[in-house]
Amino acid sequence: MSDWNEKVEEKVVVVTGASSGIGEAVARTLAKEGARVVLAARRVDRLEKIVAEIREAGGQALAHAVDVTKPEDFQALVDATVAHFGGVDVLVNNAGVMPLSPLAAGKVDEWRQMVSVNVMGVLHGISAVYPRFREQGRGHLVNVSSVAGHVVFPGATVYCATKFAVRAISEGFRQESGPNIRSTIICPGAVESELASHITDAGLRETIRSFESIAIPAESIAQAVLYAIRQPATVDVNEIIVRPTAQTL
Repeated sequence: MSDWNEKVEEKVVVVTGASSGIGEAVARTLAKEGARVVLAARRVDRLEKIVAEIREAGGQALAHAVDVTKPEDFQALVDATVAHFGGVDVLVNNAGVMPLSPLAAGKVDEWRQMVSVNVMGVLHGISAVYPRFREQGRGHLVNVSSVAGHVVFPGATVYCATKFAVRAISEGFRQESGPNIRSTIICPGAVESELASHITDAGLRETIRSFESIAIPAESIAQAVLYAIRQPATVDVNEIIVRPTAQTL
C-alpha cells in the first residue's frame, strides 16, 4: 500500500485564516511535522512574522495575502503555491468570522459578511483547488466548521447557518470527489481565538467571552487536523468534534 497519506513530511498544505488562532496553530504544527505550509490571510505583516519564525525553526513556509471572499484571490493563492512548492496536497479552509447578533437587531451587513467569508470563502477554496486535486488524482480538503454547525444558539442563528452549510458542502464534496480525494470537517467548541472581537452586540460579546475560562488552546484543533491528514490513503476521517471537557453544548 502506498504511504503517501501516512506521512506529513513534504506535503504541501495551504491554510487560510493563518494569521492567528486555529489557522496559525495548524500552520505551525504541520510545519513542525515537516509539511511545507502556505499561510494565507489578509494581515500580511502578521503572516510574514509567523513564516519567519517557522523558517528559523527549520520549517518551510510561505506567506500569501488572500481575501477569501474574492475567487480571484483564492486562485492566485493556489497558483502561487504550485509555483513555489510544485503542487498542493491539502487545503485547510479555516478563515471565518463570528459577528453574532439577534435576528431582531437586523444587522444585515454582518449577516452578509458571515455568508461571504464562512460559506463563499469555502466554496472559492474548493473552486480553486479541486481541479488540481483531480489532475493529481489525490488531495485532501479540510473545512473548519464548529459545534455551531450541530446546534443552534440564540443570537447565533446566521453564524450557525453558515457552519451547518460548511458541513453540508463538505459532505457533498466527499460524495462527489471520488475515492482518492478526502474530505474532513473539523468542528471546534470553545477555543482561544480572536472571534469574540468580531461581535458588535455588547451582550453577546460578554456571553461569548464568558467561555474564555474553559476555552482550549488552538493547538488542540491543530492536533485534530494533523490526525486526519496523517491517516493511510484508504482512510478518510470525515468529521471530528473537539470541545473542552467543561463545555456542555
